[in-house]
Amino acid sequence: MSELSSKSKSSNEIQIPIDSITLEGNLTIPEEAKGIVVFAHGSGSSRFSSRNRFVAQELQKEGLGTLLFDLLTAEEERIDMVTAHLRFDIDLLANRLVEVTNWLLSNPDTKNLNIGYFGASTGAAAALIAAKEHAGVVKAVVSRGGRPDLAEKALPDVKAPTLLIVGGQDFQVIEMNQWALDRLKAEQKELKIVPGATHLFEEPGTLEEVADLAGEWFKRYLLEGK
Repeated sequence: MSELSSKSKSSNEIQIPIDSITLEGNLTIPEEAKGIVVFAHGSGSSRFSSRNRFVAQELQKEGLGTLLFDLLTAEEERIDMVTAHLRFDIDLLANRLVEVTNWLLSNPDTKNLNIGYFGASTGAAAALIAAKEHAGVVKAVVSRGGRPDLAEKALPDVKAPTLLIVGGQDFQVIEMNQWALDRLKAEQKELKIVPGATHLFEEPGTLEEVADLAGEWFKRYLLEGK
């Protein structure tokens, strides 16, 4: 199933054909949605990431559509479990995100929605590279505990408003994000530190803070058009 009613509030399993492969995803579009957030998961994760699913559910409450999808096929996942090389192939992951965005732009149920990216860990680098490639389409990017430094060459060309969220106890990643923030040329860019949070935001209330920050950012740039 590749299309669904815009009145749907439930998650729909979809298949996204890209060249010779098919990626699995979950697409949810609340009634009257004007924007959609595409999730790019981190290394070794999938569309079933409990943290990304939580953030997605919170965004849906704000009237935003969400797409969680697997950056790798099932066969690629099996290979990567052994070699761990595909999860760090940022160019491959970014290209998958670009192609999935093209699919959204051609799908009757999503083609008129403002698009944002939510990237976690290495998925944040893929999101920033894809945002550069889709500069006229992607309206906002949010990174959670991300590695934007891995998108070094793309950073100066990212136009979308970009929010970098890092845990206050994730010291090395804070440095990486500050480094990336200094190289971003987007007119709207911010680095937000969540006090007491480690890399996975497992501490009570910290993931809720991530969802709140992301929700405000996406509402501002996907729904209010500021």
